[in-house]
Amino acid sequence: MQPFTTHTGIIATLDRSNIDTDAIIPKQFLKSIKRTGYGPSLFFDWRYLPDGQPDPAFELHQPHFTGRSILVTRNNFGCGSSREHAVWALLQDGFRVVVAPWKETGGQHLPAFADIFRNNSVKNGLLAVELSEPEVEAIFQHVATHPGAQMAVDLTRQQVTLPADPTLTFAFEIDPGAKEQLLKGLDEISLTLQYEAQITRFEQKHLTGTR
Repeated sequence: MQPFTTHTGIIATLDRSNIDTDAIIPKQFLKSIKRTGYGPSLFFDWRYLPDGQPDPAFELHQPHFTGRSILVTRNNFGCGSSREHAVWALLQDGFRVVVAPWKETGGQHLPAFADIFRNNSVKNGLLAVELSEPEVEAIFQHVATHPGAQMAVDLTRQQVTLPADPTLTFAFEIDPGAKEQLLKGLDEISLTLQYEAQITRFEQKHLTGTR
């Protein structure tokens, strides 16, 4: 897994809430036994016309989003099923960061991302950044008036900045364990292998019956 420390890239905005994993990568693409090749099928039902041609009306097809690597969207991104393919599709289509807002409704704090999607992101090196609704709205407004705008993301400092307007700098929270895993580029197997020597000693003691 590629470590994540800092990243600067073009922002693409997708002004939709409650984007579920079936919208991110539809179920017909889950038949493959491989972990590659999902990028072109990202947002398939929105991205293509019935004849298979790109839909020019789809937001991410705007020319100023060419080369984008940061997705800014609305609340409850990645809800629905637990398919890890959703994260694979985002990464394989060039995204390194997804930014979404948390929301207060009826006194309840609603997270920006579904829990399983957030966990799958960490396991694969995709950074999910949760900001407040006003902060995300400020990013949407900036991109609307600055086509091709970029964002600088610093995981160590837990901060995002829009270089064209340094006043638009926002801090974000992240679980310390998830942060370390991303910074070091450790997937679940790599995390386990950090303790290979201890595991080997335990297995030897277990087999020999020693303590």
